[in-house]
Amino acid sequence: MKLLPVPEVGDTPIRVLTIAGTDSGGGAGIQADSRTMALLGVHACVAVAAVTVQNSVGVSGFHEIPPETVADQVRSVVGDIGVSAAKTGMLASTAIIEAVAQVCGEVGIGGDGPIPLVVDPVAASMHGDPLLHTEALEAVRSVLIPRATLVTPNLDEVRLLTGIVVTDDHTARRAAEALIGLGARWAIVKGGHLRTSEFSTDLLFDGEHFHELTAPRISTGNDHGGGDTLAASTACALAHGYDMPEAVAFGKEWTTRCLQAAYDLGAGHGPVSPLWRLHEN
Repeated sequence: MKLLPVPEVGDTPIRVLTIAGTDSGGGAGIQADSRTMALLGVHACVAVAAVTVQNSVGVSGFHEIPPETVADQVRSVVGDIGVSAAKTGMLASTAIIEAVAQVCGEVGIGGDGPIPLVVDPVAASMHGDPLLHTEALEAVRSVLIPRATLVTPNLDEVRLLTGIVVTDDHTARRAAEALIGLGARWAIVKGGHLRTSEFSTDLLFDGEHFHELTAPRISTGNDHGGGDTLAASTACALAHGYDMPEAVAFGKEWTTRCLQAAYDLGAGHGPVSPLWRLHEN
């Protein structure tokens, strides 16, 4: 695949901000975002929204960071270092979502601002463990998604946000339309968990045009952090000036390569891995 340009030694790289939760097992969340960003030659800035207690088997608890502290991290980074794109992941609560949406408006992230925002509306771990208080779904719909340059839910999150159960191309298109109806500029409905063929087809929509992005389906149980990796790599491509279809296509190809390189870890699901990049010339 054609990779993003890597800065020369000593040059300041492009910066991308992730606003998300940690993963103590290192497979998803801020750890996955930072790993992908680093291996794409991007400097990762972080605003920690929650600290999880998790491993390869599941999430046994999480601690929310005070909303004002989350917002202050964003202000501090953007005011001094500057970023060319941002993404959100686990935000845990209504109060944190509202604080993040407000500070993003202040500093020009998402909405009509100059800094694109990829919203990964994390609601539960891949094991089904909740990572978002149920009542916070309405804040995701009404406050966060309207700021999204791109929203990237998995199929369970699509169902929770829109009430649409995606089973085929028709319901995927309905779901994409519903996500745009919530205020996102672009929406992607991912087909990775829709195991109806040997290919995985994601549907990208801007309110007028549908774009189909297809890749071979990778058969692996080690797919922890796949959604984070797609959102983070797409944000990196947007930071480099790619248009949205190009950025999402890049993110999908990157994530496919990371799925191919996934490894066993612990007794449960191992992570997708961008470490393959270390072996490329």
